[in-house]
Amino acid sequence: MDWSDWPRRAMRNPMSSAESALPPPSPLAVPVLMGVVFLSLIGFGVVIPLLPFYAVVFSATAWQVTLMFAVFAAGQFFGELIWGRLSDKIGRKPVILGTILMAALGYVALAYAPNIWFAVAARAVAGVFSGNISTIQGYIVDVTPKEKLAGRLGLIGSAFGIGFVVGPLLGGLLARPELGAAGFQPPLLTAAALCVAGALGAAVFVRESRTRAAAGAARPGPLQALAHTLSDPTLRRLMGGTFLSFAGFSAMWSIFGLWGAAEYGWDPRMIGFVMALTGVAAAASQGLLAGWAVRKIGERPTVLIGLTVTSVFLFLEALGPPVTVAIILMIILVIGHTTSQPATSSLISRAAPADRQGETLGANNASSAAARVLGPVMAGFLFSGVGTWAPFVLAGVLILPAAVLIGLGGRR
Repeated sequence: MDWSDWPRRAMRNPMSSAESALPPPSPLAVPVLMGVVFLSLIGFGVVIPLLPFYAVVFSATAWQVTLMFAVFAAGQFFGELIWGRLSDKIGRKPVILGTILMAALGYVALAYAPNIWFAVAARAVAGVFSGNISTIQGYIVDVTPKEKLAGRLGLIGSAFGIGFVVGPLLGGLLARPELGAAGFQPPLLTAAALCVAGALGAAVFVRESRTRAAAGAARPGPLQALAHTLSDPTLRRLMGGTFLSFAGFSAMWSIFGLWGAAEYGWDPRMIGFVMALTGVAAAASQGLLAGWAVRKIGERPTVLIGLTVTSVFLFLEALGPPVTVAIILMIILVIGHTTSQPATSSLISRAAPADRQGETLGANNASSAAARVLGPVMAGFLFSGVGTWAPFVLAGVLILPAAVLIGLGGRR
């Protein structure tokens, strides 16, 4: 089959009669999926305060610790390409359930890692099954009117933020680094149990939003679909901006615990506390500020302002301010970045073919996942070889052109 004109065909036939006959979604479906994202991000967040102390337990270097970030993101890259496309074909619900349960197994494997390389491998596998956000976003797109889309995507982002509040706190409070590797088992096993709880909630309350017939029998492969997505100039610019934005932001996050310990002497509890503060800020900005900003000034100005603020405050953080000022700067730059994300997702969704929402959102999330491979690797080498300030400068340098690409360049 010639796939060169599938975007136009998709727009002419956005929904099959079988799909239109599906029962209406449960009113609890969107809140439950927000809970699923929240529980999943708790599982992700509990790991971050622990990563610097894997360096102690397993005698690992800074680049090996940041490698745990990079391989998780590499797994997400492939997961987003696979699961978003598969959910377009077989439905959202089975993909959501399967990936959450497999991610839970990934946390169990990490809890019992005997060395740093087993931990790296466990994070890579867990990353593949954590690459399901495009599937959840696809479900939201399926059941949401266009005028409410940015707001609902913002609420999903808010669930991310709340997960970042609870997750790092759990990681910091439940960890017992003085016990060695066994001291990391309580928070990681808790994360696995929460993933299972999320899967049970989705099984009970989420009704399928697509049918097998809706997607058609033939599909391009994941990499071929990514290539076709990138052939659209608007999507290419938007996804390029996503890549640069997340490369910079992940560079900062990957060394956050190492930076806090080196610059300010923070232990796991303090790292978790500061991350919880940023999580509150992220939840508020995506749940309240992002939707308001889009309504008032539009999607592209929201992205331009948010990412510019992020870049400027990253440069200020690199100057090594006093601890209180550093925490305030961190909160502000997180607000800038998280405010831009729902607007970017909305722009991607508007530019995507109607029956390729999961596939296109998956390609965009794969772009951010690929960025989260590159950013941590560069940050780890800069942190070790140049200085604790260097990853913040790198992050600011990468995020500025992202603001231009999405805020000014993402136009048809």
